[in-house]
Amino acid sequence: MTSINRRRFLHYSACGAGLAGLAGAMPSWARGAHGGTLARKGSDVLSGEHLTMTVEDALFTTGSRRGAAVTVNGTLPGPLLRLREGQDLAVDLINNASEGTSIHWHGMLVPFLMDGVPGITMAAVEPGETFRYRFPIRQAGTYWWHAHTLQEPMGHYGPIVIDPAEPDPFEYEREYVLMLTDWSPMNPHEIIRKLKVGEGYFNYQQTSWTDDYPLTGEQRRMWGRMRMMPTDIADVTGSTYTFLINGHGPEDGLELAYNPGERIRLRIINGSAMTFFNVRVPGLPMTVVAADGQNIRPVETDEFQMGNAETYDVIIQPRGAEAFTFVAEAMDRSGMGVATLTSRPGASAAVPALRKPPLLTMADMGMSASDHGAGGMTGMSEGGMHDMEGMSGMAEKSGDMAGMNMSGGMNMRDTSRLPDNVKVGPGLDMVAMNPIDRMGDPGIGLDDVGHRVLDYKQLAAVKPNPDDRRPTRMKEIHLTGSMERYMWSFDGKKFSAVTDDPIRFAYNERVRVKLVNDTMMAHPIHLHGHFFELVNGAPPGHQPMKHTLVVQPGGSAQFDLTANEPGDWAFHCHLIYHMHTGMFQVVTVRPLGGGDE
Repeated sequence: MTSINRRRFLHYSACGAGLAGLAGAMPSWARGAHGGTLARKGSDVLSGEHLTMTVEDALFTTGSRRGAAVTVNGTLPGPLLRLREGQDLAVDLINNASEGTSIHWHGMLVPFLMDGVPGITMAAVEPGETFRYRFPIRQAGTYWWHAHTLQEPMGHYGPIVIDPAEPDPFEYEREYVLMLTDWSPMNPHEIIRKLKVGEGYFNYQQTSWTDDYPLTGEQRRMWGRMRMMPTDIADVTGSTYTFLINGHGPEDGLELAYNPGERIRLRIINGSAMTFFNVRVPGLPMTVVAADGQNIRPVETDEFQMGNAETYDVIIQPRGAEAFTFVAEAMDRSGMGVATLTSRPGASAAVPALRKPPLLTMADMGMSASDHGAGGMTGMSEGGMHDMEGMSGMAEKSGDMAGMNMSGGMNMRDTSRLPDNVKVGPGLDMVAMNPIDRMGDPGIGLDDVGHRVLDYKQLAAVKPNPDDRRPTRMKEIHLTGSMERYMWSFDGKKFSAVTDDPIRFAYNERVRVKLVNDTMMAHPIHLHGHFFELVNGAPPGHQPMKHTLVVQPGGSAQFDLTANEPGDWAFHCHLIYHMHTGMFQVVTVRPLGGGDE
């Protein structure tokens, strides 16, 4: 049995309150002494059964921003790994950088000792060392790889495409891999420090008495009494991030050539550190054919929101114009990544303006219509809160309503609503009042955009699910946190405070997992080593298989898991600074050999 070494994990993740005191131990690139060569933008392609990947400190520049980066084989993103289902793979990871590193094969089914999480499944590969990963390729689809350290937001990531052993169930003539990321010249240690000092540090879209957000005076006072901000959509924003597509910023003029009328497969990967993206091609419908590498029944849509670490494959067929703009707009609308689909050299398309920032709603507080008697406050528009007009009068008539005290602020810390296993303390500052299933939500800010938007309830697997057994038990896990203290956790317990007591599943056990989001932020929750089936109302036996699930603010989501991959597996929020400040746990599946040993 491999022990869970939290000390080593925390060393490499820089977790916990002592971050500021670590400055003296940081490598030179983290302290601002930017050495290294300039990173090349874009990915080379590596194929075959034996690959070499070399990590180095570097510089990166995009637009007017310049700062430290980490490259693999000299590029940002690192190389595209083009593999085939059924092959064996060996990868030599050479660390020429200044800090320990690893590679996690995101979404891939690998032996747990090859999973690449320092302190959990392996020791970090230290500077000057080489480590060989070995495993068979057991699947097909679109995936990605990344460091499981704070090198990841600096550029240590890249795409994976695995060609299937059998033909795809859909046709196309051309394909592009589009890796969406965010990059900042500010080092990750400093970003965490600033978030801990003031969680709204990077939010330049805060409300004030002079702004033009559609909020009444009473609504503004209500938010003030709650010490919350309706524009608190993203922790880190375009104020410090440049949003990249294949390493290219919006000013770089990235072009994707095509012939009019041909079908193009876009393999879209959200490899960002902290950014949800709204993806669209104005003027073109998209047919979604795969989610997290798994084929789904085709769904035509005009836009979708991607959480961190999710992948979607879409088919488009450009015609009727010489060029189209591919847009990856940050969920908080503080910036975007852009690329041009062009049918001839020099052809261009208009880049749409950033849309108005969205506002959080009552639904994002975990309140349904039944909580406040206002009738349908969960479907608020881009303006977010205009359904709340007149609430002060409602409060005068009905007093405190289901935990709402309009005179003194909403009571959103009613811990009596929590199960006994959730730890109550300074790291928990909100309890969702009525966390209903929000699988059908399109994502923050997309409920009234005037065109079709994808949601999880539209997804259904092409092939029947491999395990049709009913779950034998329910496991409920609460996503918890304190925005003011910038503390994140599962069940009120930060990973740094958890003893060696992981989430335990028996080998081949069939479990339904319910995730309850007690915070006002969306969390992309990722389980290593497994796929799970979304409980989304899909036809029996055709629930979509995913490895990452976005749980909407104040809501819940469920999935069915067959725990058939023995080992110790990371389970965490993929917002990297949430993970590194405590929203992390270990799922252990025993016995290691399977069966009854």
